[in-house]
Amino acid sequence: MTRKTVRIAMNGVTGRMGYRQHLVRSILALREQGGLDLGDGTVLWPEPVLVGRREHALRALADKHGLDQANVSTDVDAVLADDSIDIFFDAAMTSTREGILKKAIAAGKHIYTEKPSATSVEGALELARLANGAGVKHGVVQDKIFLPGLLKLKRLIDGGFFGRILSVRGEFGYWVFEGDWQEAQRPSWNYRAEDGGGIVVDMFPHWEYVLHELFGRVKSVTALASTHIPQRWDEQSKPYDATADDAAYGIFELDSPQGSIVAQINSSWAVRVNRDELVEFQVDGTEGSAVAGLRNCRAQHRSATPKPVWNPDIPVTESFRDQWQEVPDNGEFDNGFKVQWELFLRHVVLDEPYHWDLLAGARGVQLAELGLKSSSEGRRYDVPELNL
Repeated sequence: MTRKTVRIAMNGVTGRMGYRQHLVRSILALREQGGLDLGDGTVLWPEPVLVGRREHALRALADKHGLDQANVSTDVDAVLADDSIDIFFDAAMTSTREGILKKAIAAGKHIYTEKPSATSVEGALELARLANGAGVKHGVVQDKIFLPGLLKLKRLIDGGFFGRILSVRGEFGYWVFEGDWQEAQRPSWNYRAEDGGGIVVDMFPHWEYVLHELFGRVKSVTALASTHIPQRWDEQSKPYDATADDAAYGIFELDSPQGSIVAQINSSWAVRVNRDELVEFQVDGTEGSAVAGLRNCRAQHRSATPKPVWNPDIPVTESFRDQWQEVPDNGEFDNGFKVQWELFLRHVVLDEPYHWDLLAGARGVQLAELGLKSSSEGRRYDVPELNL
């Protein structure tokens, strides 16, 4: 087999998501399996170039994973000027993303980025136009649609299990410690609006592509965002004011081929988990219902639906959870981030179809922007279709 090397500048790999999911579980995992087999006698070999602000942290990562120390840099401009770099990936702070992606596009690099792709819908659309004008390939991370639980849910949808889908209810979140007596699980910038933080900016782009891909385009949004925990402690154990929302409650109207669908999704970093998984979606239809999480999916068909009767005077005598059936794996599921990386790499090298691009990313930014506007003004907003 012929080995083709693709050099990928990875900015922000010292962060939690950039390191765990993108470097270790995607790019390094591809190397551990011997590269990406393109099926034509060629194996694609990803060569990561670690980029960031803290040189000692980058060099420690390179040493830990046996990567060439020459592939470490704190000089983004020098990396972008390097003609051997094929792809620029960004997982750094949201507030710096738009500017650095513009530089990468101008340098002729293919773009792959975490969401949100920009801090405004105008900025997100400009990135898409610039990338198209430069003739570079571009993609935005939309990992959740590649999760086992949602893949099983999509199997039910595609098989017509639900009949006419009526509604979707989503619950996401967990308690993120304030940082005073226990270390927080998320970086402090997530809770500062001036640094691009906030759960609406973080999660509404996820909900946009999940709803869009599985059910239909979001055509209206009503949202209420809140900052439940007004003070937190940063990485140096110093208190700071939380200026960004840490919880959001959204209602989305979807335009599907079957007609209108109502979706309600609660997102919170100030909630304690009483679910089987950190995110769950319940879908109800005329012929059946299902509850999907990150990995599992349970279903209940119309023919097996119990007939509960409301009577608060007697204790419940049946276990409602036991009346649902597990949807089988019927296959092997790889890491969702890795699967999307593989698809993007094939898109870059083989020009295979790929629609999770910067325009798709702009729809997520748009929904977050309108969600925040809805919350601040106390009204429902239509979500217009975006075009370049």
